[in-house]
Amino acid sequence: MVDASGASEAEGRGFAVNVPVETRGFFLKGCAHLGYGMKSRLARIFEPSSGRTVMLAFDHGYIMGPTSGLERLDLAIPPLIPHADSLMCTRGALAACVPPEARKPVVLRCGSGATVLKELSDEVLAVDLEDAVRLGAAAVTTMVYVGGVHEKESLHNMSRLINAGNRFGIPALAVTAVGKDMARDARYLGLACRVAAEIGAAFVKTYFCEPGFDEVVAGCPVPVVIAGGKKLPEAEALAMAYRAVDQGAAGVDMGRNIFLSEDPVAMIRAVRAVVHDLEKPEAALELFRTLKNERRAQGARQ
Repeated sequence: MVDASGASEAEGRGFAVNVPVETRGFFLKGCAHLGYGMKSRLARIFEPSSGRTVMLAFDHGYIMGPTSGLERLDLAIPPLIPHADSLMCTRGALAACVPPEARKPVVLRCGSGATVLKELSDEVLAVDLEDAVRLGAAAVTTMVYVGGVHEKESLHNMSRLINAGNRFGIPALAVTAVGKDMARDARYLGLACRVAAEIGAAFVKTYFCEPGFDEVVAGCPVPVVIAGGKKLPEAEALAMAYRAVDQGAAGVDMGRNIFLSEDPVAMIRAVRAVVHDLEKPEAALELFRTLKNERRAQGARQ
């Protein structure tokens, strides 16, 4: 409070003039310059304490229809939601099986126009950013087909999505797809990830590869998460996740290796142990087996 002479009762106390103002960074690579809205959404998708994420992917139906394991979204997905950091899905799947009270960040698939019956790279943007905002999306995504038949169109789609997201403070995830004649090696994946980051993607999803995945990550100035890819035995999927995060991946976006597992809930919990706690694959596999047996015993008692 200032007295009649203009002097403060506690001169300078509240201003802490001798304490420098902290310049805060951000826990995700390449994202410190982003605005508050983008950072807030990314901090929901990625766990700040580890800097990584376990994304649950169940967007396969937009090109594959009722694929194995996702014939009934309402039965397959809800038990897994509590164990995922974020959900990757279409707006149709979101409405069909994700209860609003789940309060999980959603990475919304915005592309369409192609199915497995034709050329997959021939996509268009099918979801407006206004609709993504209406649905409460934490991020938006579409495919980038570097080296594909429709490379130019897919990069244009990605650029338009990034531009729209920038206006609304919604980060964009670039999903790098591999052309039919392209090898999933470090040279190609490094090219695709870098191109996606250069046009403004806030984070990138790509395949794990060996050798050279650490160079793919190092050459991409934004976080990289790996795709789960085709169904693998649980031991192999956990080993792949471990090698990826050990080489710098910011997490996984897994679908089939979780919902097609012999025990999907046990599997996603084991994946979390690898991604966030850096559990070794052998220990994570033992955790999976223990959880699976416990759940079976509980089911038998019921």
